[in-house]
Amino acid sequence: MTVVGKNIPHESAATHVAGRSTFIDDVPPRSDEVFLEIFGSPVAHGRLKSLDLDAARAVKGAVGIFTAKDVPGHNHFGPIIQDEHLLAAEETTFVGDPLVLIAAATREAAVRARLLVRAEMEPLPAIFSVDQAIAAGSFIGPERVIETGNVKAALAAAEHTLTGTLDINGQEHFYLESQAAIAYPGEGGEMLVLSSTQHPTEVQSIVAEVLGVPFNHVTVQCRRMGGGFGGKETQAAGPAAMAALVAAKLKRPARIVLDRDTDMALTGKRHPFTAFYTVGFSSTGRISALQLDLFSNGGCTADLSPSVLERAMLHSDNAYFLPNARITGRVCKTNLPSNTAFRGFGGPQGVAAKENILEEIAIFLKRDALDIRLANLYGIGERDITPYGQKVENNVLPQLISDLRDSAAYDRRRSEINAFNAQSTSHLRGLALTPVKFGISFTKKTLNQANALVNVYTDGSALVTTGATEMGQGVYTRIRQLVADDLGIPYERVRIGPTATDKNCNTSPTAASSGTDLNGAAALDATGRIKSRLAAFAAPLLNASAENLRFADDFVFDPAALDKRIAFLDLVCRAYLERIDLGERGFYITPGVDFDRDTGKGTPFLYYTNGAAVAEVLIDRFTGELAVPRVDLLMDAGIPLNPGIDRGQIIGGFIQGMGWVTTEEVVFDAKGVLLSHSPTTYKIPNISDVPEIFNVRFFNNPDSAKSLKRSKALGEPPLLLSIAVWAAVKNALAYAAAGAIPPLSLPATGEQILMRLSHLRQTAARRAIPESAPAR
Repeated sequence: MTVVGKNIPHESAATHVAGRSTFIDDVPPRSDEVFLEIFGSPVAHGRLKSLDLDAARAVKGAVGIFTAKDVPGHNHFGPIIQDEHLLAAEETTFVGDPLVLIAAATREAAVRARLLVRAEMEPLPAIFSVDQAIAAGSFIGPERVIETGNVKAALAAAEHTLTGTLDINGQEHFYLESQAAIAYPGEGGEMLVLSSTQHPTEVQSIVAEVLGVPFNHVTVQCRRMGGGFGGKETQAAGPAAMAALVAAKLKRPARIVLDRDTDMALTGKRHPFTAFYTVGFSSTGRISALQLDLFSNGGCTADLSPSVLERAMLHSDNAYFLPNARITGRVCKTNLPSNTAFRGFGGPQGVAAKENILEEIAIFLKRDALDIRLANLYGIGERDITPYGQKVENNVLPQLISDLRDSAAYDRRRSEINAFNAQSTSHLRGLALTPVKFGISFTKKTLNQANALVNVYTDGSALVTTGATEMGQGVYTRIRQLVADDLGIPYERVRIGPTATDKNCNTSPTAASSGTDLNGAAALDATGRIKSRLAAFAAPLLNASAENLRFADDFVFDPAALDKRIAFLDLVCRAYLERIDLGERGFYITPGVDFDRDTGKGTPFLYYTNGAAVAEVLIDRFTGELAVPRVDLLMDAGIPLNPGIDRGQIIGGFIQGMGWVTTEEVVFDAKGVLLSHSPTTYKIPNISDVPEIFNVRFFNNPDSAKSLKRSKALGEPPLLLSIAVWAAVKNALAYAAAGAIPPLSLPATGEQILMRLSHLRQTAARRAIPESAPAR
């Protein structure tokens, strides 16, 4: 009756389809509830000279208007550095920086009042780009370094070197449910907050600090989110604290739900990066040295930017051995909304930088890029130590790539593309196979912990609560499967309760692809303790040893004496009568992970999730229009806990990543105003963008001994497979570049492709004009 490894539907699938799933704004308003609107700074960087709130206060239905002086506790907070303010007091640091909170009896009244707020600002110099920040020396935190070997000497001795720059733009989270929270004041300064958050514990602590009350006065609950993708790891805390502030002041429930345009304008994105590199390599394409300098655009505050940068640095090797490498990183401080976590958490930017280098080596050497990748791939038993000193174990990359190369008919298609591009005057085709090696664990050691509460009831059912938050990824479903199997009872008799800080304390965010690994293991720790007590009680009843008893098929029994068994329900009832504890708190810490940021050395990851993708693109030479006719994915998921949900994560992650590398372009104007602030100006992938041929397979890898039930995390790694699409675009442009390396930033939008093709045509035309040709 095991359900682990089965295609169990997502636990909310039926209610989602029927429209019965409850999200924050589906909670019916109370009669005394107020609705919040935010008035933000009209300039990117400015000093507040005056605020005129009289007209706003006079709006019918307006209940209260609040500024920084109304914050009873701390107005500053932050996950790493306490440099964020709830409400700006004197200086604002980005367009929309919250200055005023408006509370009204209706949403309409709150909007009318917001439009009547007047702020007089003194504009101050503003910085928006990485280049501007570098020139101004505007940084957050010190430079970080990961180094191995002697890069300077190896570059000097290299047969060939290349130097270049890659610009990588950001990405909007575009979760379906915007930032949202409802705060309910209680007696004695207590506060219940319903929050769409990936990190209830952080929301709890920040709400408490803003209100000036102990943490135990605040309970934060999250039943589910309508998507998160990292955008609700830290940035859900601000709206929740705003709702709690107003609720505490008015002694009335307060609701904040940002509309789409406001959410996109106020919240941070995936970090834009600029990568500067010099690489040394041989005529066979093997890299001997790499100097890589990464600069991220952190926005106006630190948020999680230092940690995002760290993971980008840790993934800059991707799947390739670097005997000599110096990887540096710096976070740039700019006057944009503070950029934050996003699926992959810096890993995609680091991998993109490395894959771009390999494509350029291939173009320089006039070789197939797959040959260059294979020449540099991590080995098995040799060339298997990362620049930060961790050994690459359970390395299936060579076999995985070989399998995909054959199943995707890579070599045949490469020959066909060579012939096509040689004769077609209207289109270009490109092809790329890129691997991914993604580290699983938080790089901050403290966060690699989880706790769970499991209660078994006398009807044989079980209730589980953990710190994991459900954002559509299926973590509740997987944990139900794990607990059901461990107790040996049907899946339907296990329920997951809403994530809440009064049941599970001091929890880590649901992030870093570790939600199931951490919280599922903690739940199994709890069930194991319950089973131990039940087995000790059942042993004399079955005339068996407690160590030999098994829980399966809704019974408890000794496999050596199957004629003697007791139903789980019967055992639970009898144990209750004898005062056996049927509830337990479980706890788990990830073993063996440790990373020294000062030395850049250690073992930051428990294991690696591997994968590879073959992507083919078709480009219209005259319009720059890009199509992706075929993609083949092969993912090392170990032994999947739930193949159906895992397959959904692979497909969803890849398509989201494909948007990042092709169509999703975040655009600010010269004054720091977001122009791509709605679906009309920001293009996420449509259903028509999904490749017509889209093959997705699991790679058989039963030897992942370190992971939970030999499964592997799949929240983030599949997104990085999309870099194959971008690499295929660069490959296609190389055919038109006649041996030159075509510059290509990320994303490769249709506009950028067209400009690159136009530049290549103009360059070719200039070369074709004889030196003696008359001037025009």
